[in-house]
Amino acid sequence: MILDLEIENFMSVRDPQRIDLTVGAAVDDSDRVAPAWPGAAGGVSKVAAFFGPNASGKSTVLRALWFLAAFVKDSFQLPPDASLHCETFGDCANEVKPTRFSISFPGPEVILEQPSFDPNGACCRYNYELLLTRKEGRRVVLSESLHYWPTMTKRKTRLFERGPTGEVAVGKEFHVSKHRAVLKSILRDNASVVSTLAQLDHGPSQMFRRAAGQIFSNMFMEKAVVDETAMLRYYQANPQVLAAVNNDLKRIDLGIRSMSIQLGPAGPVAAFEHEGLSKAIPLNLESHGTRQFLQIYPWIRGALDSGGIAILDEMDAAIHPHVLPEILRWFYSSKSNPHGAQLWMSCQNATLLEELSKEEIFFCEKDRAGATSVYGLREIAGVRRVDNFYRKYMSGTYGAVPTIG
Repeated sequence: MILDLEIENFMSVRDPQRIDLTVGAAVDDSDRVAPAWPGAAGGVSKVAAFFGPNASGKSTVLRALWFLAAFVKDSFQLPPDASLHCETFGDCANEVKPTRFSISFPGPEVILEQPSFDPNGACCRYNYELLLTRKEGRRVVLSESLHYWPTMTKRKTRLFERGPTGEVAVGKEFHVSKHRAVLKSILRDNASVVSTLAQLDHGPSQMFRRAAGQIFSNMFMEKAVVDETAMLRYYQANPQVLAAVNNDLKRIDLGIRSMSIQLGPAGPVAAFEHEGLSKAIPLNLESHGTRQFLQIYPWIRGALDSGGIAILDEMDAAIHPHVLPEILRWFYSSKSNPHGAQLWMSCQNATLLEELSKEEIFFCEKDRAGATSVYGLREIAGVRRVDNFYRKYMSGTYGAVPTIG
């Protein structure tokens, strides 16, 4: 679960923007809200949906979350002289300013040397902050820190803090003593402390690295076309996901009884059995909506099965509006989402506003300088739960609508 995310000087986001998914204890909406952790006073929205005109910054918000996960998990694998793929706001003044990310999430109250995160165990709030800067033409780390607030002390406690010189100050709770000398010698300016320590079999870092690996996304730093052959290979190699998608294909009423995968002369091929048809239909003759659903399904299933986070850009592209609420229900239901998975999505289909609560809705819009602002529906004064969010949004009441002409 992500509690909140802050972004500054990243792509179209110039000024600090905060996306807060925490919900007060007074909000009685148990299907849509998960406990922040067992015993926590408040909850967290299971869904965050971003609306706004084209190029308003919706994808930028999702890409920031995806970038953070990839940096924490995989940055040690980058070449030593590689630049981090992280663009600043596109004007000269911000080119020399740091890019800042801050993310809060729940984690274990007690950190063991070889921990395994128990979501039902004692937990508390954590915060990870990252600042990036430009150095000799490369984007590199300026500072990095991880803190937590154990309930036994209720104080902000340092796990590690990394400064501009690369020195890392570590709290005793992070159990780094036997790795300290090696960390100092191998930590690079384009790699995270967590991904570096994970290479040294440091238990807490491996735990956080696994958590970052439970973020599933169709995001790329640049637009990319999904390789359908690779998609079919994934289904073929994961029969449990193939069985799950077959079950859900029937539930969302695409007229498909089942999908099977066989090995063809050039790789795996899919065939679809349809109601009322006597012969199977190949993938290339299926609708764009069906193919789009098959592309995003592994990311959804991965998050639901692990209690992770699905980050889906343009989830509604080519998918029927009646199917989208069903996907939301998968995240709301304790049966299909027993581990508290979260969905972050950008959406152009404003009719989906009728299916969402005000804590789940966020808007993105740009000013005349091209800077994105992000605000939640609950931040707008006078919004009631019984309001028709779709009608008011389309009338311009909430802003973040396209200006034509």
